[in-house]
Amino acid sequence: MDDGISFGRAITVLAEEDPDRPAVTGWEPDGSKRTVSRSELDLRTNRIAREWSELGVGEGDFVSIALPNSVAFVEAAVAAWKLGAIPQPLSARLPDRERQAIVELADSKLVVGADPASHPGRRVLPVGWEADSSTSDASHPDRISPSQRAMTSGGSTGRPKLIVNQTPGVVSLLLAAATQVVADGCHIVPGPLFHNGPFALSMGGLTIGNHIVVFPRFDAEATLQAIDEHRGTFMFLVPTMMLRIWRLGDDVRNRYDVSSLETLWHFAAPCPEWLKADWIDWLGGERIWELYGGTELQAMTVIRGDEWLEHRGSVGRCIFGEMKVADPDTGDDLPPGEIGEIYMRRDAEGTPAYHYVGSEARTLPGHWESLGDMGSMDADGYVYLSDRRADMILVGGENVYPAEIEGALMEHPSVLSAAAIGLPDDDLGNRIHAIVQVTDPLTDDELTGFLAERLARYKTPRTFEFTTDPVRDDAGKVRRSALRADRL
Repeated sequence: MDDGISFGRAITVLAEEDPDRPAVTGWEPDGSKRTVSRSELDLRTNRIAREWSELGVGEGDFVSIALPNSVAFVEAAVAAWKLGAIPQPLSARLPDRERQAIVELADSKLVVGADPASHPGRRVLPVGWEADSSTSDASHPDRISPSQRAMTSGGSTGRPKLIVNQTPGVVSLLLAAATQVVADGCHIVPGPLFHNGPFALSMGGLTIGNHIVVFPRFDAEATLQAIDEHRGTFMFLVPTMMLRIWRLGDDVRNRYDVSSLETLWHFAAPCPEWLKADWIDWLGGERIWELYGGTELQAMTVIRGDEWLEHRGSVGRCIFGEMKVADPDTGDDLPPGEIGEIYMRRDAEGTPAYHYVGSEARTLPGHWESLGDMGSMDADGYVYLSDRRADMILVGGENVYPAEIEGALMEHPSVLSAAAIGLPDDDLGNRIHAIVQVTDPLTDDELTGFLAERLARYKTPRTFEFTTDPVRDDAGKVRRSALRADRL
């Protein structure tokens, strides 16, 4: 694959080189598995793009994709790129009102995967729409999208915003190498494609010849089975998924051959140190990678598992861009080891990596921007995250980071996930309340005793709430502000 060719042209070139090689495998609503070859993907997306062009989609237009994880989702993104348009992924489970707000913000030229009645005055294609088989599948004029993707974020305000990547839709072998993506491998994709990590990594892999196996939803054992069956070489997980796979137990994990897996990435949420160490023991540190950088991608740190063992808790050092730690109140630079707000920039000239639609960045002079994360940096440049600035809880004058509490809770064998929030307290200002997803019944006293060996007293939740429902979404995200609002 040549560096710098458009994503759309890359799909065509791959089809010409090896037309019958699998391109995408996904599951239909009835549970049946479906695989399309490189040739089928190229020809089908040519037809889709041709019909979308007739609907007015052109270069630089947003195409909102509200489809579930599926072959159809992948085809929609590829068709958008072939027209020079910008894929704008959305959760298929968004309420109409939330999706409407995002579509209006984007001023989408086309919405794919929604009820047309929900978006009057816009071109909308429902779930199940197919291009007419009589439509020409001939190649289109080569076009380059001005942006690879436009992801959605609620941010700390809860109002939607678009994060529009400034990188054109072209193949970058340098970026592929930086993320350990090799040509002609197989990506296992258990995470939601409307989130940046799964979308960017898997779709980037697709454009350099990888077979991507897309699950409709995460299933711990099925993920291992897919690695075994398809000889998966690459996978991205969030810590919640890692925990659920780990809780399967040795007998289930060892049932499947995962020796083909060369690269496992995890990011998007803090990973408890004990869990990461166990995965390193299982797969080997050279196969496990972590990055930090945010959807905005002004800068990025990377660390491999064996390096992490020498810098436990770190998310690595910058491989591009710059980061620094500043006092969250004054903006002054902090010395190594002190916790503050993490700021980053692409370079001193302020070269943009993205632009927001519907929001403004939190900035400091010199083109520094913050994503709202708190952490520290040591003298060697290794970054250590604490938590989100907005999620920090002030308890009796002490700063408490929910991620630390949640990591300790998830060490308990009956806990699948957890979220810690602050609720008003007349004495301490805030009391810590934990919402805990359990597999077996637990009591407040049992968890308090368990945490006493792991957390300082002021960090231990005063109250617990037990549930069997997921606390985090499929991407490992938790909306603590919404959880807090519901309980107030």
